[in-house]
Amino acid sequence: QVQVVESGGGLVQPGDSLRLSCVVSASGRTVANYATAWFRQLLGKEREFVASINFNGERELYDEAVKDRFTVFRDNAKNSVDLQMNSLKADDTGTYYCAAVEFASNFEDPPSYRYWGQGTQVTVSS
Repeated sequence: QVQVVESGGGLVQPGDSLRLSCVVSASGRTVANYATAWFRQLLGKEREFVASINFNGERELYDEAVKDRFTVFRDNAKNSVDLQMNSLKADDTGTYYCAAVEFASNFEDPPSYRYWGQGTQVTVSS
């Protein structure tokens, strides 16, 4: 059984930074080679793609709205996929979800991912 657990959300002010972490485990063991993505659901909107990273960390994709502010990377020390979010804006407020799959064909498409976390709330407000 595969589990996806996100952490790191919280309340920050505009311009602040926040780092989200996602740990994928299967049968109690951490998995570090699944294609992994971050999606978010902003208030009143559908879930949207934020960023993704392939199984070995060599390919990253970003939505245009975040590509100059967010960075997705594998933290080998923690066996996690982290999302470093800088220069946060009020428009970034929402629930952030981590998703993973053994092999992804379309990194930006939610149905490409089999395993999803419960989400972590990010609120950017002054």
